[in-house]
Amino acid sequence: MSTIDQNGASLFRRRALVLLPLVIFLAIFALFLTRLYSGDPSRIPSALIGHPAPQVDLPPIADLDRNGKPVPGLVATSFKGEVTVVNVWASWCVPCHDEAPLLMQLAQDNRLRLIGINYKDKPDNARRFLGRYGNPFAAAGADQNGRAAIEWGVYGVPETFIVGRDARIAYKLVGPITPDNLDKVLKPEIDKALAAGS
Repeated sequence: MSTIDQNGASLFRRRALVLLPLVIFLAIFALFLTRLYSGDPSRIPSALIGHPAPQVDLPPIADLDRNGKPVPGLVATSFKGEVTVVNVWASWCVPCHDEAPLLMQLAQDNRLRLIGINYKDKPDNARRFLGRYGNPFAAAGADQNGRAAIEWGVYGVPETFIVGRDARIAYKLVGPITPDNLDKVLKPEIDKALAAGS
């Protein structure tokens, strides 16, 4: 093999080694995009579906009231016998601001009760948030350290759970409630939970 051929082969190997990380990166990026856009991100499966709601009690948000009465905290035993929508939220969560009016709309449904888990929030900020948008919650627990959210299997705020009359988790919505998923997903799941307990 001549010196020119050896230099050409050596140059080709160097270029291939330089391009190899780029090719690997592009392959990983393509895989990431495929996973990101293949399906509904709010349909992340939950290991808790069909299992009893976590037995976690939470204190009330300090000085929070609704219609002039103090709002109680979360009591795990209160799930039995009623269909309950549990919403995990925080005042610092931008999508929570967007879904707040829809929670107020959902709170008008007398067939169920709405409970909030206030995630890693300051009581003043939580009260200010509910003062701005209205308080849809019959009970609201303060999850200061995030332990309750871990027990509920929360990926991030906001998340919404439907708990059936049997105190088992029937459905989980990851991400904010939107007008679209409220009508097409959440309300039908609530109706299913209501029918299951009749």
